[in-house]
Amino acid sequence: MQAEEMISSPDSPARPKKGKRPMIPRQPMPEQDPRRRRYNFEEVPRGYSEETAMLEAGRCLRCKKAGCVKGCPVNINIPAFVALIAEGHFAEAADKLKEQNALPAVCGRVCPQESQCEAGCILGKKGDPVAIGRLERFAADYARTHGHEPLACAAEPSGKRVAVVGAGPAGITVAGDLARWGHHVVVFEALHLAGGVLMYGIPQFRLPKEIVQYEISNLKKHGVEIRTDMAIGMTQTVDQLLENEFDAVFIGTGAGLPMFLNIPGENAIGVFSANEFLTRINLMKAYDFPRYATAPIRPKRAITVGGGNVAMDSARTALRLGAESLIVYRRGMEEMPARVEEVHHAQEEGVEFHLLTAPKRIVTDGRNRVTGMECLRMELGEPGPRGRRRPVPVEGSEFIIPADTVIVAVGNRPNPLVPRTSSGMEVSSRGTVIANENTMMTSKPGVFAGGDIVSGAATVISAMGQGKQAARAMHKYMTGEEPPCV
Repeated sequence: MQAEEMISSPDSPARPKKGKRPMIPRQPMPEQDPRRRRYNFEEVPRGYSEETAMLEAGRCLRCKKAGCVKGCPVNINIPAFVALIAEGHFAEAADKLKEQNALPAVCGRVCPQESQCEAGCILGKKGDPVAIGRLERFAADYARTHGHEPLACAAEPSGKRVAVVGAGPAGITVAGDLARWGHHVVVFEALHLAGGVLMYGIPQFRLPKEIVQYEISNLKKHGVEIRTDMAIGMTQTVDQLLENEFDAVFIGTGAGLPMFLNIPGENAIGVFSANEFLTRINLMKAYDFPRYATAPIRPKRAITVGGGNVAMDSARTALRLGAESLIVYRRGMEEMPARVEEVHHAQEEGVEFHLLTAPKRIVTDGRNRVTGMECLRMELGEPGPRGRRRPVPVEGSEFIIPADTVIVAVGNRPNPLVPRTSSGMEVSSRGTVIANENTMMTSKPGVFAGGDIVSGAATVISAMGQGKQAARAMHKYMTGEEPPCV
């Protein structure tokens, strides 16, 4: 990049001067070479340098009516934090992010910015939007690596106690906000480390675990108590939490109940749900090989069924375990719901895509072990109720793909344990907890819910958005007042 092309520097970055504005292209993110990364679990994107972050931030037009903010589920003041980066005030940019987002280093890595904040960027109308997610990641990483801690809202202790069930994105958000507002928060987590899907569902190469645990450690510094190995609904019920010591309860247990294909052979040895497959890899630290030689399987040829981000995660993980990795998806590439970036990374690494292909049955040997999958060719028919064209089988097109492992990544439902053991809590026909869309309160007084347990499987940032709604409503429920700072 030539010096005359730059419009911001540490000395004079503030606002572009009037007149013709130099055109600066969107800055690419350095990435690990795909020929190398397919054999390791190291993070793929490497992050911006300070110079590149300032250059990218300098592309922002500082719109008076910022469409990017409207697209953000947690309402981050995006122009403000981007301007601070452009001016070289990186720690202050992280502080600005933390005002609304408890997990900026996480969201900068895994959120679908292209369909949310970046979709509202005016630069995207005729070109590439500002790389908001990459800048968010940069600011959060800078603060972490330089030992900078954001200032907390100084609220007096309220004397109120809150139980948060589930230490995923929604629960972490609720805990962080309520702790800032003076409440004593206890988080109950069924597994041995807090983080939920961030720890156990997303692979190390997309979201390093040390980043998640850093954010958890910040919660603890602000007084949040975390009790692990506590499965509410078994060790205690929500009713008991309210009766014994808590003034309000938040349920953020996510959607961890996997859905299957309901085809013959699905109970064979070598068939995994994506939920089980990814959780076992993460839980047993199989990504840290050879230090931990704990991979639950070593597939030779693995088929992943599905076209979402979880399918990409599963297929890319199987590849790193040494398998020939294939994805089977019944629609075409344009209909694939996974992020474009994740599909691109999978293709770069050598994952093989079988599009317009649907599974018909799992093929097994005499010991009920997977030897392949019989599939059907598909073609796209008329659009369905959601506007997506329906896949229609091509008669007589059956064929078999050899494999020793099948990973099913076609969605998840909420685990029914907590709702089933809580009296007076209404659930939908899909098993989701019914909550008021504004307050996130359930049909049970004093009990709030948010994230995938309410919406069904969705994104990290949407769960956090519902968590922020719930936190504000919980504070008002307990005190009768609005939060002291938002």
